[in-house]
Amino acid sequence: MHSHVSIEYANPNDLNDSIVLRYRLRDNPIVAKWINKLQQTQAQQIPIDDPTRFYGFGSKEQQIAHALSEINKQVDIINSYKNIVERRLTDLADQDTLNYLHHIFEVYHGLLNNPSEFFIAAPPQVQKALGELNIAVHRCESISRGSRPRHVVTYFGLVKEEILDHSDYEYFTDVSQFGTMYLNYVEIGKTLTDLALDNDQYISDEAFKPFTYYSADFTVRFFHPKLDMLALIRAHVSKYYSQNKQFFLARGLDENHPLFKPGLPPIADLDNAPDDVLELLASRQFVKSVNLT
Repeated sequence: MHSHVSIEYANPNDLNDSIVLRYRLRDNPIVAKWINKLQQTQAQQIPIDDPTRFYGFGSKEQQIAHALSEINKQVDIINSYKNIVERRLTDLADQDTLNYLHHIFEVYHGLLNNPSEFFIAAPPQVQKALGELNIAVHRCESISRGSRPRHVVTYFGLVKEEILDHSDYEYFTDVSQFGTMYLNYVEIGKTLTDLALDNDQYISDEAFKPFTYYSADFTVRFFHPKLDMLALIRAHVSKYYSQNKQFFLARGLDENHPLFKPGLPPIADLDNAPDDVLELLASRQFVKSVNLT
């Protein structure tokens, strides 16, 4: 029986310069599902997609420059194969262009477990760029909405084929806690909260995707909740639902449906964290290993 998950964080320029943080696993049914998925990645030797996927570290200017460089780099790679992306991003506050680029990802990549013909025919570097475009869009949104420190671990190589039970949604929360690990959203599309916050004019009806499927993917957040902002978000989402009520009711989803539970389910909490944990992580933004203990 596992009680913790240990993550080794290393300096990307010197992988021997590392620290290990231990997270105490929570006692809820989602944890057992996540453990099973993590063990599958290890049995199949599936690597972490991007061990350097950290957010909210460094100056705001550094983060903005990196985000703009990354998103336009992916656009250039895609267009070098076929000129399908008509816009580039010059300002992180340009949510309309971010929505447009996310739509490009959805259309030309395809939805979860259903790749598009374009994606299937594209060379590996273009397939990778389409996936990276999605990540780059969310990085830009993260910075423009507060740039709070966190990191994300994903395993794209693991097939997403199992879904959460309706009873699992009682464990979801939108109140983020410092040092808590959460199961990550793995769908290709947007939740009700995403739709409300993004005001997306491009997304297709089929790309509305509540958090349903799960995998070994997770995120660790190193910030405390801002309850005043949270109240505004909740009110905005409720208003959005009311304005689009018929769309959701046609899909059997009233406002109190479990699939509309906001946030993510917590699966573990940082145990005995050093006071200077953020300083320690600032120079060690490479996830070297994830192990159950």
